[in-house]
Amino acid sequence: MPLSDLQKSIVALLRKKNAILLAHFYQRREVQEIADILGDSLSLCIEASKTDAEIIVFAGVHFMAESAAILCPDKTVLIPRPDAGCPLADMIVPEQLQKARQEHPDAAVVTYINSTAAIKALSDICCTSANALNVVHSIKDRKKILFVPDGNLARYTALSASAAIIPWDGYCPVHQVLTVEDITRRKADYPDAPVLAHPECMPAVLQAADFVGSTAAMLEFVRNSRRKIFIIGTETGILVQMEKENPGKTLIPASEKMVCETMKYTTLEDIYSSLTNMTQIVTLTEDMRLKALSSLEKMLAIAKSPLPPVP
Repeated sequence: MPLSDLQKSIVALLRKKNAILLAHFYQRREVQEIADILGDSLSLCIEASKTDAEIIVFAGVHFMAESAAILCPDKTVLIPRPDAGCPLADMIVPEQLQKARQEHPDAAVVTYINSTAAIKALSDICCTSANALNVVHSIKDRKKILFVPDGNLARYTALSASAAIIPWDGYCPVHQVLTVEDITRRKADYPDAPVLAHPECMPAVLQAADFVGSTAAMLEFVRNSRRKIFIIGTETGILVQMEKENPGKTLIPASEKMVCETMKYTTLEDIYSSLTNMTQIVTLTEDMRLKALSSLEKMLAIAKSPLPPVP
């Protein structure tokens, strides 16, 4: 697909400044089209940790850019729209986690990557939706796990975990909006289409799904399947890459309501301005960075594995 003049200008500027553009699958189509690395939270974390670029431009929400800054102290990390936050990440603050740790002193704290640096700094280990179960299984010395901030992912992971998982009362508004009724309506129109759902969805939705997994796992499922029609239960931005990889397959959003407003904040103009002027730099205190780094490094040491199907 031909690039616009602005897209070409950004690509040229990235090369000139030895910069890399990381973009999440939920970003705008025109941003995804020029990303050097397009991925989910886990793959973007991995790429940030090993890039040789001097500048990382993160087209995502704020906690993602923070994670890149935690992992790459020698890089300049730009967040073109610093107001692109994550409602889920805002559902827990340090004071709440500190209190929860006091209430459950024998529990390990597993923190979903959709969290602030301050929360990561108070955690034992991080996880993503792609490796949550592996992370939980890696904890051998604790029989209890306080899982924050996504309660739905915590409950889903608990289905296959040996440790007792205490879920936080948080949720992603985009995935929480999907209901069983939405799936039933879609299945009425497309009875032979498998339903794919993100583990941030409500338990009843996951039970109604044919496959549960991260955005990367969904992409792999559709790519490898011989089926021709799929109902996709996650943020609609994933359809950009899914359509690109699967010409001839029909991809139906489980609900048109599944749009993350803040993921769509970042525009090409924002990226060009931030990179041109070197503004919107992510900064962390070194003490905060080092404390948060420990939880991220422990996560990255664990092999990636998609979550298993719902029992």
